[in-house]
Amino acid sequence: MRIVQINTFPYKATGNIMMNIHRLLTEMGYDSYVAWGRGRKPENDHEIFMDDDLGVKIHGVYTRLTDKTGFASKAATRKLIKRLQEINPDIIHLHNIHGYYLNIEILFNYIRNNKIKLVWTLHDCWAFTGHCAGFDIVGCNKWVTGCYKCEQKSAYPATKFLDSSCSNWKRKKELFTGLDAWIVTPSEWLKQQVEQSFLKDYPIKTIHNGIDIEVFRPADNEIKRKIRTKYGLDNRPLILGVASEWTEKKGIKDFAILSEKMPEAQFIIVGLTDKQIKKLPSSIKKLKRTSDIGELAAIYSTADIFFNPTYEDVFPTTNLEAMACGTPIITYDTGGSPEALRLVQNQFSEQIGVIVEKQDSFSVDYEIVKREIYKLIDTMNIEKEDKNNSDGYLKGVKMEKNCRNNALIFDRKARLSEYLSLYLSLKE
Repeated sequence: MRIVQINTFPYKATGNIMMNIHRLLTEMGYDSYVAWGRGRKPENDHEIFMDDDLGVKIHGVYTRLTDKTGFASKAATRKLIKRLQEINPDIIHLHNIHGYYLNIEILFNYIRNNKIKLVWTLHDCWAFTGHCAGFDIVGCNKWVTGCYKCEQKSAYPATKFLDSSCSNWKRKKELFTGLDAWIVTPSEWLKQQVEQSFLKDYPIKTIHNGIDIEVFRPADNEIKRKIRTKYGLDNRPLILGVASEWTEKKGIKDFAILSEKMPEAQFIIVGLTDKQIKKLPSSIKKLKRTSDIGELAAIYSTADIFFNPTYEDVFPTTNLEAMACGTPIITYDTGGSPEALRLVQNQFSEQIGVIVEKQDSFSVDYEIVKREIYKLIDTMNIEKEDKNNSDGYLKGVKMEKNCRNNALIFDRKARLSEYLSLYLSLKE
């Protein structure tokens, strides 16, 4: 069984999923290949780098001018098709095919004409809209029957002039339907969206994102104390935010507002740019993105609450990582963000987190958020019992165990095995 996966990058969240599947397949003796359009050079002959920096730049400019992302990069895609013809794959597994590196007409015509079985993991909504990768924040549902007059022209993939959302939607529908394909979504929420789209006639399977539960696990008190010392943290309740890229959609302004409304707590954010570090208030401990996964896990574990104020998300892995490190979650009722809390064995419980309703697509009542944070703090008896704990260990043991035990269902190995089972079913 020969399988080729294609993604924008060989790293970041979607790239890591691709590479983890590739490693599993390789270890089990399957003929696995991975291809990407942007990032590092290949390390062996089962890795394919499209290596078209100029083409990526031209594709980006083309998108800005025409709003037709996915319809450039012809030379690079033909080069990829030539390599695919040499491999002669049984299954092509797509991940993100946007990102200014791939021509979707050339790729999908090749898949269709050669009757290749397709697995497509949708990590966002781009596949079935005329422009955007997410519509939750503006409450748009034009994509159900056909996009037009796009409200998010300036959102990725941004365009400055034309609005091609109507023609894009029609061209995507023509290209993406009528294939021998399975759609995979990382959340039930996204599955429900796909079931309303022009992709609804395909079989759709939810495979939740997984995490390495051996890396993301509760730290001992000594490690927590070192983290607090290293970053100058005191014994006030510690509220953490983590993102690979902080944007308005990720709720960065909410951290700024709440940190000034809640001097009784301390806030720490990981994943900021230099510009964001300068702009955010001094009431927040500000850290850049770290490549040290062990330290990131220790920070998760040291925090008393993981706050994820996202306004648009499919199924954030950060929620899983925090939970696996024994830290309860507060998040908004946004897309697939609360799903991890609702999926745990005992269903949703305040013992592992809180889901806050939004007022509308892009606002919340901060007093309600503040109240829920304090309620969760009271549940953990932080103020009452552990205020003077010199180790800086504020979470109760019961809370930590509840979060950890419920996170075990997101073990990465189990999620990867679901992909293998899907591949095997397609070969039967």
